[in-house]
Amino acid sequence: METRRLGRTEHFSSLAILGGAAFWGCTEEEAARAFEASLAAGVNHLDVAPQYGKAEELLGPHVGAHREELFVACKTQRRNAEGVRAQLETSLARLECDAFDLYQLHAVTSLEDLESRADALEVIMAARDEGLCRFIGITGHDMGTAAAQREALRRYDLDTVMLPVNPRMLADPQYRSDFEALVEEAESRDVGIMAIKATAARPWGDTERWATSWYEPHRQVADLERGVRFALSTPGVVAIPTPGDLKVLIETLEIANRFEPMDSDERERAILEAAGEPLIFPIAEHA
Repeated sequence: METRRLGRTEHFSSLAILGGAAFWGCTEEEAARAFEASLAAGVNHLDVAPQYGKAEELLGPHVGAHREELFVACKTQRRNAEGVRAQLETSLARLECDAFDLYQLHAVTSLEDLESRADALEVIMAARDEGLCRFIGITGHDMGTAAAQREALRRYDLDTVMLPVNPRMLADPQYRSDFEALVEEAESRDVGIMAIKATAARPWGDTERWATSWYEPHRQVADLERGVRFALSTPGVVAIPTPGDLKVLIETLEIANRFEPMDSDERERAILEAAGEPLIFPIAEHA
């Protein structure tokens, strides 16, 4: 699988990052098969969080056995200093790591949220100084995420950002403007950008759920491929975490391995075609 430099981390991440959300409630056997398939496909970067059900426990033995082959990223959604530190130590133990390559402040969705998480960021930065993680980042999952992350880069010495990128998101004029401003800020600081929700189609609504992700992913391979190609062709984007469903995860790996970039005209057509689709955010209404 093609790799790209993840900003100043100097890690060359595979285009597809193994997303831990897909392991939320699977069996040990399913986790083993998906993990091995990911490595076989060329994945060299894992992204996981305590919020992802049983993922840390299920992935831990596999991460421990392949630690030198993986860039391991974890997250915390906690706010108070003691809670953040305790969760970091628990995640390290579960994932059989002495230190993480990347530790991220998880799910920051607004400027107000960013300000309320200042104590948590101080703990994460101290953990970096202590050697419990090599790099630190921020993630978010809503319409205010790009603006909040741009401000975070101005206030803190961060190494990565992670946020939604798909045609429907960039069809929103404010989100697109905020995202493009974030890309400019990130590039000026050599900060790596990772794009989530590349394969998201719409909220589930009344549709019968056929996948385990909180949003409905695209079902047809052509639609999945368009989403993956769009995100990976977006200027500034390094890689995409795979979606929160094991079957769609495997299909996404196959697509990433045959990735061909979109040109700017194709990207603009995708944005126009998606403009009338419902948004999967706010997450509080649709998850």
